[in-house]
Amino acid sequence: MKLRTNVLRTVAVMAMTASCAIPGLAQAADGAAAPAAVAAAPAAAANTPIAPNAQAARDKISMCIGCHAIPGYKASFPELYHVPMIAGQNAKYIEAALNGYKSGARSHPTMDAVAASLSDQDIADVAAYYANLK
Repeated sequence: MKLRTNVLRTVAVMAMTASCAIPGLAQAADGAAAPAAVAAAPAAAANTPIAPNAQAARDKISMCIGCHAIPGYKASFPELYHVPMIAGQNAKYIEAALNGYKSGARSHPTMDAVAASLSDQDIADVAAYYANLK
């Protein structure tokens, strides 16, 4: 039974990670110049401040609402814990938390996978979106 539970959890995390990666693959397939644009993006991004766009986040939050939009939700992976509601939370806090998961400074198997799939722009957009919710 324990093996079945671990397999189901692993499959769920893998599915969540794959669903996050698919939009990026679709964008890359749209143009042949995508690899060159992706290679140039980090250099340009280092010099340009990120402008959060809460409207753009509407297409990026599907991976968040499954846990963070359920009042009183408790998840049991990897152990039983209370999932925080993030609507109305300070944008800088959400950005810091997501960047912490992305860098490894914070750790949770599901959040590590989600944050790793997000660009700096995605993180800013999602933080702005949730900060504006009440």
